[in-house]
Amino acid sequence: MTKLYLFLAALLGGSGVMLGAFGAHGLRGRVADNLLEAYRTGVLYQMLHALALLGVVLLMQHWGERTALLVTGALFAIGVLLFSGSLYGLTFGGPRWLGPVTPLGGLTLIGGWAALAIAALRLSE
Repeated sequence: MTKLYLFLAALLGGSGVMLGAFGAHGLRGRVADNLLEAYRTGVLYQMLHALALLGVVLLMQHWGERTALLVTGALFAIGVLLFSGSLYGLTFGGPRWLGPVTPLGGLTLIGGWAALAIAALRLSE
């Protein structure tokens, strides 16, 4: 799983840079300001969690593939897909049902951080 999570961190990071550049140069003046702000939030959370996923990979290299770390990585990846993906979809006029997906993605990201806290508490010094 370490290799998969490293790949996903790189994929999320690289695509986050591309999406951010597109938002800064290709969307300004083409979508409403509130949609552009939502898009930027999606990019920000994607980039932050790409780095967080990279941190999970490093922890797995140090501590091993503990269950809580595996869950953390999965929740970060799924959370970005749901949270950022729904914001991107809404920006481009996607269906209204994407609106309720955004907070579900946020909860998934929070769950990832909770799983990381559990991993930390289970460490023996």
